[in-house]
Amino acid sequence: MKTLSARATKLCPPMRSFENVPVGEPCGSGADWPFLAARHLLREPAWDAISGILKDLGTRADVDRAWMFEYDDGLLRFHNTHEWCRDGVRSHVQDLQDAPVTMIGWLHRSLVKGEAVMIHDVERLPRLAGPLATEMLRQDDKSVLSVPVFGKDRLRACIGFDMTRTRRTWNASEAGSLAACAELIGLALYKEAPEGLPPPEAQARSVGAFPPLLYLRRGGEIRGVAPGEILGLRSARDYTQVWLIGGSVMLDARPLGLWTALLPAADFLRIHRTAIVNLKHVSKIGPAGAGNGKWTVQLRASEAVWSVSRPYRQALRERLGI
Repeated sequence: MKTLSARATKLCPPMRSFENVPVGEPCGSGADWPFLAARHLLREPAWDAISGILKDLGTRADVDRAWMFEYDDGLLRFHNTHEWCRDGVRSHVQDLQDAPVTMIGWLHRSLVKGEAVMIHDVERLPRLAGPLATEMLRQDDKSVLSVPVFGKDRLRACIGFDMTRTRRTWNASEAGSLAACAELIGLALYKEAPEGLPPPEAQARSVGAFPPLLYLRRGGEIRGVAPGEILGLRSARDYTQVWLIGGSVMLDARPLGLWTALLPAADFLRIHRTAIVNLKHVSKIGPAGAGNGKWTVQLRASEAVWSVSRPYRQALRERLGI
């Protein structure tokens, strides 16, 4: 029996709990993932596109959770920014905000070297990965795939997959394909804007000092936005249309009334029973036409005209100093 057992061990060596692999060209499993990512990045502003990318990749890869977190400028702290979850899987995107990188130090050492980290079995991670394993187990993770996102030749973020239903042995093709998606995201998100100005997303959210994020929810998609990214909000029955500086409009699953308590009162003002605007983005205000008695405002980077109800006009003028 001992001889047979030893022979079986040679034929089927024990599965390793994790592997670090050099990132190569995508092939085989996941080969179409970069195409899915590129399609979103070509159609939408980069920050907006990430939600759709995670949803498509998570669905195609048959994982339970897809996510992205972003580092600060000093690589000392990080926060979750986007997440997609399969139906029935708990969201954790709001849990880690302004968290110390020491929590994920074991993972971070590989990411900063440009390596994908394939964790096949969270419970078998080495002792040095203790804080990371504790957090992953708290999120019910059994297997995790993580790849770095670089921008301007330095580590800026990380995207990855979680498995919570069963353990999964990742392969190099999946890691390479996800890394190709990460490269596309990095090129689009952290590119130089014309005349040296940062892209609109970066103007609204400083990576160096994390602003508090508000999380937009639509189905299994969750994405964080800084208040400064929001132009305005309009009621859509039991939902809310959120207008963003990148030009996109997202439908959030909460009514407008709940947003009143979430938005910073110093920057946002209700101008209609169905609308709230960011005062910092108001570019034009005044009567809609000669003698009709109606007022409107126009917001920067948007051609939409927003009506101002009579009860809110005086407060709007006072807040804008006119």
